[in-house]
Amino acid sequence: MSSTRLPLPPSGTLRTRPDDPPPPDRWVWAAAWPVTAVFTLSNAATPLYVLWQRDIGFSKGTLTLVFACYIAGLLGSLLVSGVLSDRLGRKPVLLPALGLGLAACAIFATAGSVAALAVARLFTGVAVGAVVSAGMAAVTDVAGAPRRRLAALLASCAMVVGAGLGPLLAGVLSDVAPAPTVTVFLVEAVVLVTAVVTVLRMPLPRPGGGKGGAWVRLPRVPRGAGTPLLLGVAVFGPGITATSFVLSLGPTLLADVLGTSSRTVAGVTAFVMFLAATGAQSAVRGLRRSAVLAAGAGATLLSMGALAIAVQASSAPALYLSAVLAGAGQGMGQLGGLSLLNQAVPPTRLAEANAALNAGGYLLAGTLPVAAGYLSDAAGTAVGATVFAAVLAALALAGGVTVAAARHRIADRA
Repeated sequence: MSSTRLPLPPSGTLRTRPDDPPPPDRWVWAAAWPVTAVFTLSNAATPLYVLWQRDIGFSKGTLTLVFACYIAGLLGSLLVSGVLSDRLGRKPVLLPALGLGLAACAIFATAGSVAALAVARLFTGVAVGAVVSAGMAAVTDVAGAPRRRLAALLASCAMVVGAGLGPLLAGVLSDVAPAPTVTVFLVEAVVLVTAVVTVLRMPLPRPGGGKGGAWVRLPRVPRGAGTPLLLGVAVFGPGITATSFVLSLGPTLLADVLGTSSRTVAGVTAFVMFLAATGAQSAVRGLRRSAVLAAGAGATLLSMGALAIAVQASSAPALYLSAVLAGAGQGMGQLGGLSLLNQAVPPTRLAEANAALNAGGYLLAGTLPVAAGYLSDAAGTAVGATVFAAVLAALALAGGVTVAAARHRIADRA
């Protein structure tokens, strides 16, 4: 990218004075690219699990444990990445995260054991944890106060677009390209290199907050922002757990329940799921925040009803509908939660607040799908998926009730 097309502020890549001109809008969009790049990696392995299962040999429960290594890395990263980002700046967190992403690509491309897959997923989770805290906060930093609403939408959309592009790219390449588990991650490595270049040139303000307290701690929000965080987690948590289930066990459901092993179909299903998340975010951006969160909870609840019908009736349309609704539920829950935090939390604590939101959501996403995987091994895929749907439907309903009860306690603006 040449400097004539993306002009930097007078101070180069750091805005150091209050009167420095804000970067143009196109830099706000560019700041979202590293989020998209890392989230493309986050789900790129989804359509390939059936290949590794065939070549290495492991059960559904082990598959969900490999997926859970990603959640473990992400949660561990969130303990430190938000605080580091607020104190040291966004770039010192984002650049090592992108380096870990490149290392994960190399391990995935050469993986010949469950241990290698687990390490690659762990590295991916650490990178994603850094990006959901520092990367999303960087988008807000570049945007500045007048464009915070745009920043929340772009950061949230960047996550779900990347999450959908990864499995689509992997599914198609694995069906048409030679050495699919190698080719996919070579392409992803190129994507990550472009993100490194973007971060190096990103016009960010100097760090200036979050000085007190431990460096490694459970991510938290400032006093007065607890209710926005709770509301965000109550809806985003069930939403991202629904999409995590599709990502970890979706290809197995397609094979066991619907009788198709096409990796392209698995990739397209995941892509459409996250396309629905992006579309839902755009559709509700003008609604009040409580309405966005309530709609997210409702979409997740309906998704679980469709999932139960799909596995009991071996219905492909119901399974695809479940995936679309799951994506919409995650997308609206995420947008509502980020919007509340952007409004309630100062920039100097925003990365840690983003980390807290994602920690709450991913903690649930890392436990329920694993339980469903082992239950599927013991009692069958249909039973495991049905029990999972019932539990998550109850949690989504509880999230919607929580939003309805607390809507008068938040700054409920469009």
